[in-house]
Amino acid sequence: MIIVTGGAGFIGSNLLSALNAKGVTDVIVVDRRGDNFRNLDDLKFSDFMQPEEFARAIERKSLPDRIETIFHQGACADTTCTDGRYMIENNFTFSKLILHFARARKVPLVYASSASVYGSSSAFAPSPENERPLNLYALSKLAFDNHVRSVAAKSQSTVVGLRYFNVYGPRESHKGKMASMVYQLYRQLKTSGHARLFEGTFGYADGEQRRDFVFVNDIVRVNLALAEGPVRNGVFNVGTGQARTFNDVARILIAQLGAGTIDYVPFPKSLAGKYQSFTQADLSALRNSGYTESFSTLENGIADSVDAWNREYQATATD
Repeated sequence: MIIVTGGAGFIGSNLLSALNAKGVTDVIVVDRRGDNFRNLDDLKFSDFMQPEEFARAIERKSLPDRIETIFHQGACADTTCTDGRYMIENNFTFSKLILHFARARKVPLVYASSASVYGSSSAFAPSPENERPLNLYALSKLAFDNHVRSVAAKSQSTVVGLRYFNVYGPRESHKGKMASMVYQLYRQLKTSGHARLFEGTFGYADGEQRRDFVFVNDIVRVNLALAEGPVRNGVFNVGTGQARTFNDVARILIAQLGAGTIDYVPFPKSLAGKYQSFTQADLSALRNSGYTESFSTLENGIADSVDAWNREYQATATD
């Protein structure tokens, strides 16, 4: 038995798809029923629970005795949310309940953190001096990372936090404004023929702001690899280790779609002090943990994603 929280979401459903490809279907999916539920249409799992139901099952000790791994991908991922109580309940308190359940059962736990914890920093190694969150979401993720740091060294089973950088790929269409910029630019080009990028900001020329864009299949591979093998504890970055510009993304998409132009728009005042113009994962800790796989290039990841997004787009248009 494997548990995937956020299993109907973007990364969780891709993880479930990979488990199915390995012949694993005895999976409890924990999530809320919403627009993301379509991600489960082609996937196999043995049970589905709402987060509140799952929390009660932990408290009542009614979950199956044999649980192999918990992949905790569920969270409130709305970076614009200002409801502190809701954010902490979802991203900290619920996560803490899962952590202590996993440690008590000695079940490997791999959970989703976020590169947003680095905020205004220009250094991206998972170390406290580099952590400068700019919003409530990032603060909630850092709070749980710090809790994990305080207990993980004493754990007899794997407890691993993965700080995802800018993840893109299939099964994210339900995310709306929280979807990756790669997907949002794809939709802009698909519907209007224009990709809108920010004008120059903070010393960067038009569209030259840089992010570490990482393909979701690579995220899944890291999750699966670190859940297996020797006991590991810590918080690790997951990105390609190479920053690319938004211009690069738009040009690759235009080449894939065969048409399109780039328009540069003024930087919104509302994002002042809240925007990361540069991110690039320092992969040293991840590599030292024993993970040696290479990551997809932006060109290859976008090509695979566009194929999947075109199928999703066509399926939605015919509904």
